[in-house]
Amino acid sequence: MTLNLVVFVIYCTAFIGLGIWVGRKVDSGAAFFVANRRLGPALIFSTVLAANIGAGSTIGATGLGYRDGLASWWWVGSAAIGTFFLAFWVGPKIWRIASDLGLYTLGDYLQVRYGSGVRASITSIIWISTPALLAAQLIAMAKILGFLIGTSYEVSVFMGAVIISLYFVGGGLLSTAWVNMIHLIVLMVGFIIIVPWSLASAGGWQTVAMSLPSKPDYLNFWEGGQSGWLLLAILAPNFIVSPGIIQKIYGALDERAVRIGLTATAISLLIFAIVPTLLGMIAHSYNPSLTDNEDALLLVLDSGLPSIIGALGLAAIFSAEISSADAILYMLATSLSKDLYQRHLQPDASDRELLKIARWAAFSGAILSVLLALVLPSIIGALTIFYSLIAICVFIPVIGGLFSSHPRSLEASSAVALGIAVFLSVQFLIPTTASNILLQPHLLALAASGITFASISLWRSKKSGDNL
Repeated sequence: MTLNLVVFVIYCTAFIGLGIWVGRKVDSGAAFFVANRRLGPALIFSTVLAANIGAGSTIGATGLGYRDGLASWWWVGSAAIGTFFLAFWVGPKIWRIASDLGLYTLGDYLQVRYGSGVRASITSIIWISTPALLAAQLIAMAKILGFLIGTSYEVSVFMGAVIISLYFVGGGLLSTAWVNMIHLIVLMVGFIIIVPWSLASAGGWQTVAMSLPSKPDYLNFWEGGQSGWLLLAILAPNFIVSPGIIQKIYGALDERAVRIGLTATAISLLIFAIVPTLLGMIAHSYNPSLTDNEDALLLVLDSGLPSIIGALGLAAIFSAEISSADAILYMLATSLSKDLYQRHLQPDASDRELLKIARWAAFSGAILSVLLALVLPSIIGALTIFYSLIAICVFIPVIGGLFSSHPRSLEASSAVALGIAVFLSVQFLIPTTASNILLQPHLLALAASGITFASISLWRSKKSGDNL
């Protein structure tokens, strides 16, 4: 048994054990869904940051760094910018509403603002799209498990699903908050060591620079390849209104915990964003022609680091995937049990019954994600499916509900419908290029959604004024 595998087995056993132990104390919906609203700044920071640094921010972003260069910073950097908005404008306000009204899920908030029809339609979209997000984590975990154990891709995907399900299903948010803190420590220590060590092992920056592609935009920070500032349109809105992150905020102790925890998260993401970018560039010094650019991170860990450092790096990456995966299971469990089952099928469901449905929902979501992971081509491809739908369907209704005086279901449903229609039309009917900025499907869809919401709101206000 190799050192990497020994470290991996010990680490997995430890965090699964911790999750199950914490889960023994979870016997109510309040504990499972919002951790009894007892998460202080440190736990908000660790659980949100750990959830945000997942497959896309490690293996996926390193692959983008390998392919696109410096502009790949915007993949994680966009998450940081979105988190700043969440910390100061959206997070505290939605926490107050959730605390005052006893809300558990994003669907509960949509119910309060718009009614059951909007809640059902948006939470259905969330549940349909979220397995693609979990599939991205399983793809990354399968790469790691295949590298460590040599199992086939299919077996590795299944093993990853079993691992994340074991400790999450018992304890929900309470388990993940504590386990995420352990993951975050391992993640940060691992990458703090990996980056300078791998750069030195590659021969220093001058050697790495000589191995980089000769593309004219490879060292362009603003735009390079398929990366750049336009990623803001896809990614930033997701990190402002992501259902999993919003529901973690519901578990905060108070507004101070929300602001401090999320501000620290945003700053950390700004700094971390350069890490996968640099590692992707360093990978060129070992192999300038990878068939799959998403193998770049594992290449760096395997080629230029001592065994113990490589093992620490693998543990750090696996921590990232696990932390994001449990946040996704949390979304699946809460949206199906609270927003769909209790609201539309069994309004009188007891607390114990709701908890049982939430756990089964997590299992079902994991199974569906396994199937998706077997057919989706890449981590970034899987993530793009989720991010596109959430940015278009959730962002405007949530923000409009917070900052509009009297939001109604007409505004929300119309904004979602037109946003999806514009996105699909531009995506499939109009050819877009990197230089054709105004025809980017995500920008146009968000603009159409926002203009629709604002226009109907203004029309209703004017009509109400005319009737006085």
